[in-house]
Amino acid sequence: MSDLAVAKRYAVALFQIAKEQNLLTQMEEELQAIKQIFSEQKDLLAFLEHPKLSKSAKKEVIANSFSKLSEPIINTLFIMLEGHRTGEIKLMAEEFIQLANEENSIAEATVYTVRPLTDTEREAVSTAFAAKVGKRTLKINNIADSSIIGGIKLQIGNRIFDGSVSGKLDRLSKQLLS
Repeated sequence: MSDLAVAKRYAVALFQIAKEQNLLTQMEEELQAIKQIFSEQKDLLAFLEHPKLSKSAKKEVIANSFSKLSEPIINTLFIMLEGHRTGEIKLMAEEFIQLANEENSIAEATVYTVRPLTDTEREAVSTAFAAKVGKRTLKINNIADSSIIGGIKLQIGNRIFDGSVSGKLDRLSKQLLS
């Protein structure tokens, strides 16, 4: 079974528990943190996957490191450890977040601008583009990128809305050359 399929199964099970216990928002925030930790702390994953270390030592590290997390998430981490699936923890967190976003009609967007957006600008971008993709709101990850010269470039999933000056110049250059 592929890593993605395994991660999806764990995420779906955890998502159902979250809905039943009315902990969807809390567990989504906790899994955002887990996703970030497993993205940044490669040593933690290496430790959890080390074949010579005992499962009890690994469980202790999980219990101590993630003691503030909800019980269903810690139990899921333990189950994944038992099943030698620690490599899929980050993927599972991403899948859960995607399920939670679908449930709440939210899309994640990466917005490239010359300078960081203000809260008012974030709200305006969210309102304008959420409707275009059929969602209620957008979670915006703003990246300052001086190479776009001006304007805005927005990516939601595999869709790109390019209203940047550099994008317009590229399109104009292609038109002139054809």
